[in-house]
Parts: sequence; structure tokens; C-alpha cells
Amino acid sequence: MNILISSQNPSPLYQQIVDQIQRQILCGELAPGTALPSIRELARDLLTSVITVKRAYMELERSGLIITRSGVGSFVVDLKDSDRKKVLEQEGRLVLQAAVDKAWSMGLSAATIRSLVASMLSEKELEE
Repeated sequence: MNILISSQNPSPLYQQIVDQIQRQILCGELAPGTALPSIRELARDLLTSVITVKRAYMELERSGLIITRSGVGSFVVDLKDSDRKKVLEQEGRLVLQAAVDKAWSMGLSAATIRSLVASMLSEKELEE
């Protein structure tokens, strides 16, 4: 498992950990049943506090991506395809909401935002 955190990143450290582990789980890089490093081990490897990693693991457990067994460790859950799709859509919505909110606060109209998103989607489709 490869996680890189940075104090230069505007996201809190725990959120950087959550985002990276979540991506690895949803993309299949971390298979169901995979044991995550212990909280202390990951904190040591990332040079951060145990509290930071514990909060990240709690967020991942709350979102249903990992399960923690006291005294045993934390493991990637076996997500059904429908659950995986639901989590991906929720995360996608959060990302898009932040982008729309920022564009709106900059004074862009709904029509302009729609046009920009449509243009970007068209570009992505051409790349494939």
C-alpha cells in the first residue's frame, strides 16, 4: 500500500489518507480481505500521529470500506458492485459539488458551468 501525505496539501492529513486508501480500494488495488497496516505502523511510516491515522481508519470504517476487529486489525471489506458504485457516485458528487460551488462563487452562470462541464466530458470521451 502506497500512501503519500503532505503538509503542503490543503486537505487535512487524515483526509489525504482516507482519499488514497479509498481510491486504492475502489480501483481494486487493495483486494477484499487485505489487511491494512496497524494504526501505529502507518503513523510511524507516514511520520504522523496515531490520532490522525485512527481518524482516517474511523472514516473508512464509517463509509463501509474497511472493518476493524479489535486486537486483530483492519481489513478491506468485500464490496458488492452496487455498493462500490454507490460510494463512487457519492465521492464524485462531492468533488463536482465543490467545483460547481467554486465556479458559482466566481460569478459563472449555470449555463456557463454546464457548458464547461459538457466540453470537458467531450474531451475525455475523445481521449478514450
